[in-house]
Amino acid sequence: MGALGTNWKIYSVTMTKKLEGYIQRFSRAKVLVLGDLILDHFIWGKVNRMSPEAPVPVVHVESESLCLGGAANVYQNIVSLGGQADLCGVIGSDEGGHALLKALSVYRRNRGGVVIDAARPTTRKTRVIAHNQQVVRFDIEEHSDLVSATERKVLRYVLSRLSEITCLVISDYAKGVVTASLMQEIAEAASRHKIPVFVDPKVEHFSRYQGVTVMTPNHLEAYLAAGVVGNTNPSIDEIGQMLQKTTRCQAVLITRGEQGMSLYQDKKKAVHIPSKARQVFDVTGAGDTVVSTMALAVSTGASFRDAAFLANQAAGVVVGMVGTASLTQEQLKKALRHAS
Repeated sequence: MGALGTNWKIYSVTMTKKLEGYIQRFSRAKVLVLGDLILDHFIWGKVNRMSPEAPVPVVHVESESLCLGGAANVYQNIVSLGGQADLCGVIGSDEGGHALLKALSVYRRNRGGVVIDAARPTTRKTRVIAHNQQVVRFDIEEHSDLVSATERKVLRYVLSRLSEITCLVISDYAKGVVTASLMQEIAEAASRHKIPVFVDPKVEHFSRYQGVTVMTPNHLEAYLAAGVVGNTNPSIDEIGQMLQKTTRCQAVLITRGEQGMSLYQDKKKAVHIPSKARQVFDVTGAGDTVVSTMALAVSTGASFRDAAFLANQAAGVVVGMVGTASLTQEQLKKALRHAS
């Protein structure tokens, strides 16, 4: 199967120095992130009683926080890990948009590729957290594709940056930014410039990612995208190999939660990377961390296999944090050392 299996410790011990070398070179990577910008709103509190009006908990609010989500969190992860990053996406001319720009200002001085469309709301996900557990989430969002004028602004910005970057990351949350026509034009332009394209995908858009470099679906997305129905029970290898062939990607990395990750490349054996047992508090943003780490590692010379190993370690760190999270080089290095 290509699994590391009993060789896990041998592999990690011998590879730690090499993998740390890639991390040290993250600063050389120049990554453009394109996708759906999301404002993550967290309401923190405690539950001491049930509501007399309905069978729901009453949350006593203690604090609130606003964080970068979606493509903005991918951008934040890349910066936090020491890479050079730029961002392109769309927000509304509303309170959420202003808050998102303010959060971004910590990392960048100008608006850059952030396009404002007054006809769309800024995507906002509000999560109510009590005792480190999510009680409920409610969303403000628009799913329809960008209007042509906004799409052209996004395309122009991406095309203007291709000669300056080492990698392009598409963070698709199906909020209307990654349209079929935009994806086709960008993929073709990136191919001409020999820029690798990494995609954190949405199931309903898999047909749009033909020929990209790497896709990073989770196991549920992979099964749904492969069209598994009825009583069929294909193995994860069958699913991964099917997706890699039908999308013509160079590699598909399927994240599998507590079962780790599985990497599929053309004419190569599957590589199964186990996860290290750890307490999971929150998986919010873990996919953002995976695609960020993969992109940075490959941009600095790592093979898909080595990049996937780093991404696995990175994801293991962030799921131990509550809320949308990003990590630093030192945290990733520490996780590597503990795995060896």
